[in-house]
Amino acid sequence: MATMTSLIGLINKIQRACTVLGDHGGEGMSLWEALPTVAVVGGQSSGKSSVLESVVGRDFLPRGSGIVTRRPLVLQLHKTDDGQQEYAEFLHASRKRFTDFAAVRQEISDETDRITGKTKAISNVPIQLSIYSPNVVNLTLIDLPGLTKVAVEGQSDTIVQDIENMVRSYVEKPNCIILAISPANQDIATSDAIKIAREVDPSGERTFGVVTKLDLMDKGTNAVEVLEGRQYKLQHPWVGIVNRSQADINKNVDMIVARKKEREYFETSPEYGHLAHKMGAEYLAKLLSEHLEYVIRMKIPSIIALINKAIDELNAELDRIGRPIAVDSGAKLYTILQMCRAFDKVFKEHLDGGRPGGDRIYGVFDHQLPAALKKLPFNRHLSSKNVEKVVMEADGYQPHLIAPEQGYRRLIEGSIGYFKGPAEASVDAVHLILKELVRKSIAATEELKRFPTLQADIAAAANDALERFRDESRRTVTRMVDMESAYLTVEFFRKMHLEPEKNADQKNPSRNNPNPPVDSYTDTHLSKIGSNVNGYINMVLDTLKNSIPKAVVHCQVREAKRSLLNHFYVQVGRREKDQLGALLDEDPALMEKRAQLAKRLELYKQAMDDIDSVAWNK
Repeated sequence: MATMTSLIGLINKIQRACTVLGDHGGEGMSLWEALPTVAVVGGQSSGKSSVLESVVGRDFLPRGSGIVTRRPLVLQLHKTDDGQQEYAEFLHASRKRFTDFAAVRQEISDETDRITGKTKAISNVPIQLSIYSPNVVNLTLIDLPGLTKVAVEGQSDTIVQDIENMVRSYVEKPNCIILAISPANQDIATSDAIKIAREVDPSGERTFGVVTKLDLMDKGTNAVEVLEGRQYKLQHPWVGIVNRSQADINKNVDMIVARKKEREYFETSPEYGHLAHKMGAEYLAKLLSEHLEYVIRMKIPSIIALINKAIDELNAELDRIGRPIAVDSGAKLYTILQMCRAFDKVFKEHLDGGRPGGDRIYGVFDHQLPAALKKLPFNRHLSSKNVEKVVMEADGYQPHLIAPEQGYRRLIEGSIGYFKGPAEASVDAVHLILKELVRKSIAATEELKRFPTLQADIAAAANDALERFRDESRRTVTRMVDMESAYLTVEFFRKMHLEPEKNADQKNPSRNNPNPPVDSYTDTHLSKIGSNVNGYINMVLDTLKNSIPKAVVHCQVREAKRSLLNHFYVQVGRREKDQLGALLDEDPALMEKRAQLAKRLELYKQAMDDIDSVAWNK
C-alpha cells in the first residue's frame, strides 16, 4: 500500500500543478493527457453524486433538480491514519482547511457560480478538491456534468451537445479510466454512460460499469445479468451500488452507517448474495484505487518523458526572462561582473579555509583514497590459483624456461588496473564537494539574492566548468595509472633476483648445476611469484597514493580557483544590451512570473525525484 500511496499521491501532485498551469485537458495539453485519471460519467439523476459520496463516506456534494454539476470536480482522496480528523482543501483556497463538509458543499456551489454565474450554464474549468480522511482509499476522481437529452428552461439550446463535448474531451483520452454510472431501473442498452463509453472504448478495457439504485427496481426484477457481465460484457467487473434513500438524506444519515446498510443489503439479498463480496461503494473504491495504481505504473515511462519536456520548457522560459536594472550596457555588465566577483570571493574562502568545506577535499585524500586502495582485491588476484592460471595462459603451449616474464607482466597489469577505480572515485568525490561549495557560495552571497536569474546562470556556468575540470582530471589520473602499466620499473625485479642468488651462492659455493630440478607450478614457486608482484604493486601504490591527490588538486581545485567563471565572462561580454538586462531585471510582474515558473519547475523536479524513489518498487 505504501507504493500505491506514493504513486497516486505523485499523480495528485502533478495534476494539481497542471491545474495551476491551466493544463487541465484542453487541446494540446499533453502532460495532463499523459496522467491516468478516473472520469465519472452518467446521465442526470443516475446516482453519480451518491456514488461519489459513498466512496468518500461524506455528504459533501450540492444537490438539486436538473443540472447540478456544472464544472468538472477533480476530487483527490488521501487516506490518513486512523483517528486523524477529516478535512478538505480547495486549490483555489489553499490556505483554508474545511472540517465542516456542509461548508464544502457550499464552497463548491459558490466556486461554480463564480465562473458560470447563477445560471444553468456549464464551464470546463475544473474545481480541484482534496479530501483527507482515514475512511477513504487513495484515489483521484473527476466528476463530470450529467449527460442529458433535452435542454430545460434557462439553459442554452446547445447545452446537450456542450455537456457531451465536455465529457468526451476527458473520456476520449487513452489514459482516462471511465466510471460509467447507470441506474438499475433503466435499460442498460439505453444508458447514456454506456453509450458514450462504448463509442470511445469499444473494447471495454478502460471502462468500469456501476449499477445504482438496485433497491429501487420493480418487484420481480433484478440486475444479476448485468452485474455478471452477461448482458453487456466489460473487461472489468461490474459493481452494484445501493444509494441512500431520500429519507436517509433528509435525516442526514451518516455515510458510514449508509455503507453498513449497503453491505447488509447485499449480504442478505437472495438475488445478489453470491456477488456480495464484489458489490458496494467500498469495494468499488478499492477496485479503482488498485487499477489506477496499476495504470500509473504502466504509464510511468511516458509520464517521465513529458515531465522532462515540461522541465526543459520551464528551464528555457526561466533562462529567457530578464530583469534590467541599469540604463546602459556598460553599467549592466559592471553589475553582473561585480556579482560574479562577490560569488568568487566566497567560493575561494570555502576552499582556502575562511569558510567550512575545503577541509572535506583533504578528507578524500587522507581517508577515502587510502581506504579504497586497501580494499582492492590483490589477495584474490595474486592467490596461487590465479597466479597459476595467469602464468599458464601467458605461457601458451610452451611453458617458460626460467622466469615467467609474460605471466609477471600480465599479473602486474591486471593488478595496476584496479587502481583506476579509487582514482576516478577520488575525482568524483572532489567534484561533488566543489559542486556543493558552489551551491553554498551562491546561497551565501548576499548581493546575488536579488537576482535569481543571475544566480541560476552562475551556478550553471560554474557547474559546467566543474564538469570540464572533472573530465580533465579523470583523463589525467587514468593516464597516470596507464603509465604505470606501460613501462615497468625493471630495476625493482633486478634487485629482487640478485639478493636471493647472492645469499644462495654464499651458502653453497660449490653450486654449479645450471639446471636444478624445479617444478615451475609448485605452490612455493607460485606463492613466490605472487609475493614478488605484490611487492611491485605496493611500490606503485605508494607512488599513486601521493600522485593522485596532486593531479586532482591541479586539475580540479586549482582550476576552480583560477578559472571557474572564465567561460561565463566570455559569454556575458558577447551579449547585447537587452540580453544583459535580462539577467538583472527586477520588474515586479516579471519577478512574480519567475517565482511561479520556479515553483512549478521545483514541483516537477520533486515529482521526478518521487518517481525515482517509488515508481519501480515492487
